Amino acid sequence: MTYHELSLVLFTVLAQTAVGAYLIMSIANLVTNSRVDVKGRITRNMFFVWVVMGLGFVASSTHLGSPMRAMNALNQVGTSWLSNEILTGSMFFAFGGLYWLLDVLDKGSESVRKGLKIAGMVAGIAFMYSMVNVYLIETVPTWDSPFTWWSFLLTMLAVGGIFASILMHNAQFDDAKYIRVVQGSVVASVIAMIVVTLSQMVALGDIQTSIVAARDLVPNMAMLQGSRIVLLVAGAAIALFGINRIKGSIALPVVGLALVLVAELLGRNIFFNLHMTVGM
Repeated sequence: MTYHELSLVLFTVLAQTAVGAYLIMSIANLVTNSRVDVKGRITRNMFFVWVVMGLGFVASSTHLGSPMRAMNALNQVGTSWLSNEILTGSMFFAFGGLYWLLDVLDKGSESVRKGLKIAGMVAGIAFMYSMVNVYLIETVPTWDSPFTWWSFLLTMLAVGGIFASILMHNAQFDDAKYIRVVQGSVVASVIAMIVVTLSQMVALGDIQTSIVAARDLVPNMAMLQGSRIVLLVAGAAIALFGINRIKGSIALPVVGLALVLVAELLGRNIFFNLHMTVGM
């Protein structure tokens, strides 16, 4: 397995993690009855969401042939999913980041901050929609399938959900019902990831050209995906156990998050190694 698309591996996984965490934390602030000081701490902890998103953008910039011409990637907004991805990702960063800054500094009216928060949520969803469509290429049969949709969505829910849970745990968020919903979605996402992974491995057997078969693109696929599944399950279990059983500490949950993140980086690298085109 090669690592020639490491920039995109990092960008897609980190961006999905950041959007997932932002959505979960913003919804918590919008719909729960937590104390004002708790909601303030949740917003304060969004700083780490923007750190992750910033690292994702830095990684994506290393994929450019000439960073000085990066603005040219916006020339086809509306007709190119890549341009749409860059635009909506920038909007997510701008709206969400400005909301975070105004709230932390206690500047601007409550309605303005709420509007920016919601705008960031909408931009984040549009960002994820555009990102998936970038890879739904008709001439790349290993990508142009529902598995790409599921893979990207489940990364957002699982890794983003664990990340958000840690940040809200640190903020002493205590809405038990909302916590159960988020953690339940994490568990369901991990189970769905396993099902999707195994289903995709079976489906790859039916994809081939006159030159190469999809199953031969990653010869050690079974071992790699098996390792990924072990990391996923172990990481999620460790993270949720630490959040639910260890009060006042995020050390163990962070270890679990790291394992799940490594698992998804491995899975995304497999995804890029499965690139192939139809015909000769």
